[in-house]
Amino acid sequence: MMYFLGQATPTEAAQGTLNDATGFTAAALDFLKDQGPHYALQLIMAIVILLIGRIIAGSLRNVIKKLMTKNGVDPSLTGFVGSLVYFAIMAFTIIAVIGRFGVQTAGFVAILGAAGFAIGMALQGTLANFASGVMLLLFRPFKTGDFIDAGGVVGVVKDIQIFSTTIATGDNIRVTVPNGQLYGGVIKNYNGYDTRRVDMVMGIGYGSDINKAMEIITDLLEKDTRVLKEPGITVAVGELADSSVNIKVRPWVNASDYWGLHGDFHKSCKEAFDAAGIDIPYPQTVVHMEKTEG
Repeated sequence: MMYFLGQATPTEAAQGTLNDATGFTAAALDFLKDQGPHYALQLIMAIVILLIGRIIAGSLRNVIKKLMTKNGVDPSLTGFVGSLVYFAIMAFTIIAVIGRFGVQTAGFVAILGAAGFAIGMALQGTLANFASGVMLLLFRPFKTGDFIDAGGVVGVVKDIQIFSTTIATGDNIRVTVPNGQLYGGVIKNYNGYDTRRVDMVMGIGYGSDINKAMEIITDLLEKDTRVLKEPGITVAVGELADSSVNIKVRPWVNASDYWGLHGDFHKSCKEAFDAAGIDIPYPQTVVHMEKTEG
């Protein structure tokens, strides 16, 4: 068989391949001999760092959960914060492990930072609700079951979540309010304190006996066991209005008795005034007719 000048024979090609493989093997053995101990040590150190980081992350997560649970923090926030701390520590641990093998982690961290910034800008509304939810669960301006006026909604708080709060209005409509809208405005919590002052105004006619009316009001309040002895009851003339003398009535009650006393007192006061002949006027307009001749 004839071969062109300069073309290797099959035997020579096989011999060359064998020599290449032998050379690669020898180079690999030399590399392992020279660098093997170094990389083996780095691998061991990486495993140790990974294990230590995982132990620290798990322990810190458990400690945070216990502390937050002890301080009465909402369970949903407790679990979320614990997981957030765990994954944050594990992320830094993985970066440290990668660095043990000589990989430049500065660029990797910069990429993560840029990605986080882009995601934050895209989800700034959602993140604002999330941050507000964390603040609500941490500082507890209200809790489940409280009657509040916040974010343009008045009702009873049914559920507080990370991103939104569910409120039931007086006519039992379910309203979901973003937490950013709640925490960014004024929050009125009608159950924030154990006691409340009931502000009422009782109007009597100008021809009625003011002292007798005030005596009746005071007597009704003193007999009602829901009215607190301290602070004291306030019964005073507040205004000489167009059609009536308005008497301000301000007793203090437990927050849970507010509406019960408010309704019952108006009924009993009306009945007592009727029995005593005290007039409760309604707005009137007096028209004077003037007759002209022609």
